[in-house]
Amino acid sequence: MNTTVSNWTAVCAVEDILPNTGVCARVDDHQVAIFRIGQHEFHAIDNVDPKSGASVLSRGLVGNLGEHLVVASPLYKNHIDLRSGECLESPDWSVRTYGVRVEDGQVLVNTDAH
Repeated sequence: MNTTVSNWTAVCAVEDILPNTGVCARVDDHQVAIFRIGQHEFHAIDNVDPKSGASVLSRGLVGNLGEHLVVASPLYKNHIDLRSGECLESPDWSVRTYGVRVEDGQVLVNTDAH
């Protein structure tokens, strides 16, 4: 369903993402992991695990490590900060982050990486 408006791409309906989980969407030529935290908070990062190169981050577990909101990679359990894209165990393995907004019940991802 990817519909592009300006630099924003509609990837799914809000209700398609259960709270505290993630989904993967193809945005332009990137696999992007979009996470819904609680009812109203959304974050998007590259879906590729920086250590293994596998496209699995959307399937990781979300939670907090201190002040960091993170996803734990399902492969090596490295923690990626959902706000900054930084790998907490090894900053050299950071991933790109993307802007996310909700309009008319649709989740939109900014195609310009942060």
